[in-house]
Amino acid sequence: MTIAKALWKGVYPAATTQFAADLSIDYDATQKVQTALVDDGVNGLILLGTCGENNSLESDEKRKVLAAGVEAVGGRVPLVAGVSEFTTARAIDYARDAEKLGVDALMLLPAMVYVPTTNELQAHFRAVAEATSLPIMLYNNPPAYRVNVDFDTLDALQDVPNIVAIKESAPDTRRITDVINRFADRYTVMAGLDDVAFEGLLLGASGWVSGLTSAFPEESVRLVAALDEGRIDEARDIYRWFMPLLHLDAEHDLVQSIKLAEQIMGRGSERVRMPRLPLTGARRAQVTAWVEQCAATRPCLKAAVAA
Repeated sequence: MTIAKALWKGVYPAATTQFAADLSIDYDATQKVQTALVDDGVNGLILLGTCGENNSLESDEKRKVLAAGVEAVGGRVPLVAGVSEFTTARAIDYARDAEKLGVDALMLLPAMVYVPTTNELQAHFRAVAEATSLPIMLYNNPPAYRVNVDFDTLDALQDVPNIVAIKESAPDTRRITDVINRFADRYTVMAGLDDVAFEGLLLGASGWVSGLTSAFPEESVRLVAALDEGRIDEARDIYRWFMPLLHLDAEHDLVQSIKLAEQIMGRGSERVRMPRLPLTGARRAQVTAWVEQCAATRPCLKAAVAA
């Protein structure tokens, strides 16, 4: 299957950016995280999404992370670069550079901080899309970004050929059915919030952009594969086992929690850049207990596959 045909299908973890002790980017460790996820069977990677701490990186660092990702796993799975900038001009420059660096697609967010009108949101998305030939997935996450990619916006952008998908992170799963009913196959829908991913996939999402997959990739891949194969009971069992951790994806400290989970599972470091700080106290103990419980009760995937 070509990269183009594989886009927007299966499990796409939002890969973390790894830092050294001095909080400079550890590019080797970042590549190891990416390679390990691909080796464990994920279908694509989101580079420099929320979990990649996009807005905590300098412009040149972002480009270097993308180049390192292409070097490490380019050609093996689709690589989707998060576009999360404060102005439209910066987003355009970044999108053009990402294309030159060899990523396969873009995940485009509203401009950061400023809450736009509908017309401004449409203009931002259109301007970035017109600056690149890469396929684009819009990112809808009203709780996090205070902006809803509403139906008027999706209507207005139907004539933009490379805006082809939407990552749906609204917590109300009725939105997925409404998008599909209104737009049919014009936009591919990806489930974007971990603790409603099962519901989203059942309702027609073609894949899952995931946070906690970074800590438990094999189980995440099996969950989606089981749904694809019609093994609903198996997928539901994995989902219920996973749910205490999946709830973390909907919290403000999701990045710290996911990176701590990665560290506990021997897959990365919990280091984050300020203003984020590593979890401490009761919250750290709580997340650690959940991760350790999941690790101790992991589903027997080999038996499930053979069944």
